[in-house]
Amino acid sequence: SKVSAAVYQDVLEHFMLPAADQLYGDADFIFQQDLAPAHSAKATSTWFKDHGIPVLNWPANSPDLNAIENLWGIVKRKMRYARPNNAEELKVTIRATWALITPGQCHRLINSMPRHIAAVIQAKGAPTKY
Repeated sequence: SKVSAAVYQDVLEHFMLPAADQLYGDADFIFQQDLAPAHSAKATSTWFKDHGIPVLNWPANSPDLNAIENLWGIVKRKMRYARPNNAEELKVTIRATWALITPGQCHRLINSMPRHIAAVIQAKGAPTKY
C-alpha cells in the first residue's frame, strides 16, 4: 500500500527527527529521499522547511544514488529461502532480517557513495554496476 504524505510526515516527526538529533545533535545535515509521491508532496516540502531541514535535490529514476536500495538487496538475498505464509509472517521475517544488517555494512555502503556518484556521472546518468 502507498504511504500518504501525512503518514510520511508522521514517520519523519517521530523517527527521523529523534534519530537525526541523536546522530547529529546541533550539526548541520542534508536529508536524502527519492521522489516518491509522499516525499515530493507540497505538504512534505513545507514540513521540511518548517523544521529547517535541507533536502538533497534528487534526480528522477536514480536508484544508483540511494544506498538503501543496496540494503534492500542484502535483505532480499538473506531472505531468499524464507517462505512466509502470510503478510504478517512476511513482516516479521523482513524485520528480523533487517535487524541482522550490521553498522559495518551500513558504513561500507556510505563510504562507497563517492564511487557510485562518480560512476553515475561517468555513465551520464545511465545505469551502472551499482
